[in-house]
This record gives sequence, structure tokens and C-alpha cells, in this order.
Amino acid sequence: MEPVRGVILYDSVCILCSRWTRFVVARDPGAIFRFVPIQSGKGRAMALALDIDPDDPDTFALVLDGAALKRSAAIIAIVEQLVGWKWCRCLRYLPRTILDWLYDRIAKNRYSLFGKAQTCIVPDVKIRSRFDDLDSAMARDTNGRH
Repeated sequence: MEPVRGVILYDSVCILCSRWTRFVVARDPGAIFRFVPIQSGKGRAMALALDIDPDDPDTFALVLDGAALKRSAAIIAIVEQLVGWKWCRCLRYLPRTILDWLYDRIAKNRYSLFGKAQTCIVPDVKIRSRFDDLDSAMARDTNGRH
């Protein structure tokens, strides 16, 4: 098993984001990615350090080998590490402005398109060890308060 290389900061009440984490886990048998819910104490601190509003996140983030990536750059960096998705490297050659524009449209409408949970969505027992600070996220409501 490879060591953890990346940490994905995600919106744990966003159903699309929770599905995305499951997609990554299923294609990351080496467990090189760990996940931190933005609604947790650690996630809030990371979000603030990355200039993301933890109470109204407009993006998720990836910290990979010490570099922070957001929006489409984060997605591309993640999927090109996944089993069967290395072909996505070709997306690097598309204009970032177009990719981020598309990302922003989906991110802005993700709750209305996919739904929003009232509390942090807890991963099943088999993958829970890959998620950091879940207990803190579960103790907060959707407004980030205890």
C-alpha cells in the first residue's frame, strides 16, 4: 500500500461531494487519498487557510504532495491518480478558464441538483478509517455551529 499522498477537503453535507468521495475511494486501492470534511474542526481550519469559506464553500480542495489545488485542477489531479482514469491527464491541456467555469456552474447549483443532507454523511465502516475528524463534523449542524 502506498503512503497517503493527498488530502481531500470536501463538503460533507453535499450529496454530490459525498458521492465523489465514494467514487475516489472505490478507485484508489492504494489509499493514497484521505478525506477531511469541511464541517469538522480540522476542515474549517484547512478551509480558512486555503481561502475557502467553511460556512458556504464554493469549492473543495486537494492538498497533494504539499501543493494546494482547487476547482478543476483538483479534480484532474485526483482522477489521474485513480485506477482506470489515467487518461484524464489529457484534460490538463484544456483551458483552465473553461474547466473552472463549468466547475463553478455545477458547484453553485450542487445542492439544488443533487441535494443537501442536514448533517455530515458518515461513510460506511469499511472506508471510515480514510476520513479524518468525522466526529467533529457530525457534532456540527449545517451552519457550522455545535
